[in-house]
Amino acid sequence: MNYIFISPNFPRIYSHFVKELKAKGINVLGIGDEKFETLNDELKNNLTEYCYVSNLNNRDWMIKTIDYLKNKYGQIDYIESNNEYWMKNDAIYREWFNIKGGYRPKELADYQSKSGMKKYFNEAGVKTARYILVSSFEESLKFVKQVGYPVFAKPDSGVGAADTFKIRNEEELKHFHKVKPNEQYIMEEFLDGSIVTFDGISNKDAEVVVAFKETFPTPIAEVVSKNLDVFYFAESKMPKTYRQMGERIIKAFNVQSRCFHTELFKLNSDKPGFAKKGEIVGLEINLRSPGGETPELLNLVAKTDYYEAYASMIVDNVCHLDNETNKISYSINRKFGIKYTHSSEDIMNKYKDNLKDHGFYPESFRQAMGDEFFMFVFENDKETIKQFLSYVLN
Repeated sequence: MNYIFISPNFPRIYSHFVKELKAKGINVLGIGDEKFETLNDELKNNLTEYCYVSNLNNRDWMIKTIDYLKNKYGQIDYIESNNEYWMKNDAIYREWFNIKGGYRPKELADYQSKSGMKKYFNEAGVKTARYILVSSFEESLKFVKQVGYPVFAKPDSGVGAADTFKIRNEEELKHFHKVKPNEQYIMEEFLDGSIVTFDGISNKDAEVVVAFKETFPTPIAEVVSKNLDVFYFAESKMPKTYRQMGERIIKAFNVQSRCFHTELFKLNSDKPGFAKKGEIVGLEINLRSPGGETPELLNLVAKTDYYEAYASMIVDNVCHLDNETNKISYSINRKFGIKYTHSSEDIMNKYKDNLKDHGFYPESFRQAMGDEFFMFVFENDKETIKQFLSYVLN
């Protein structure tokens, strides 16, 4: 089997995918914008071949490179970057080379449009916020009169929390229409809630191989707009009804042979005429691993290695059903410009037995995720975790 991995060097942890794919006997052929000599040893030791392309947006160069690899190794079975930024290009190359595994451009369009996603959530029995595709100020004002302030506007197709607007009154609505970028925006009623996720890997039958739940007490959009700290946590144990809901979503979106990151909202208060406090509402789906270092956080609470599970799915279409543990893992992310009561060294010394990873995000992640990250794992004991959070977040 021949698997082309586009940009296997970013994020850095993607070298773990390459290692596990090779361990299953797969030829992993890398194409990236980093020169071979600067790749980490895990990539150097596990890629069958690596091709340097200084600009991965250069489709002519990419097509010639893929054609070279196909002529040398035979039929290509997969082209994947597992990266939101390159996903449209991945789909174009699959269509160009008639590769069966993965989405083609037409299929991908609805799955990357926030408005297009809503019908699939609804098919899965999951509510979504009321919305309009932004056109004129008058239409936006009409929508606001229906759902009330505040409303939330963001690019209909976009990554992360950049270029988003929380609009609280008519003056801010007028300002939004004056300054918004020249692209299609979606405007939704604002929901008071916390982001929870259903993350994992699905096989070729859109069955969930492994699953995790993450909780983000503070929405990333608010983190960006208010320059707040980020902390979030992951669990593999979740209520049966939550798991079943997640599986329905993956089926409705027909997520085949890939990682997924599904974002949902758990309401903190009633939304009259729409949903009650505690209800789960569909937000969006990302057809790739959760961002940054998060797969490492998931591995801390899993019986099954995340990267090995992916490779097993690619080769054998297997389903690891027994993945639950009673552990909970935390990612604590700090920003350099904020003064904290306890230093990084204090935290690492006090919780050295729980600390599993520490590092710094690349520049492209820092606006949303912060500068420095720590990963901890605990048995799910509420009092211990309460004391821990009080210590590290103040």
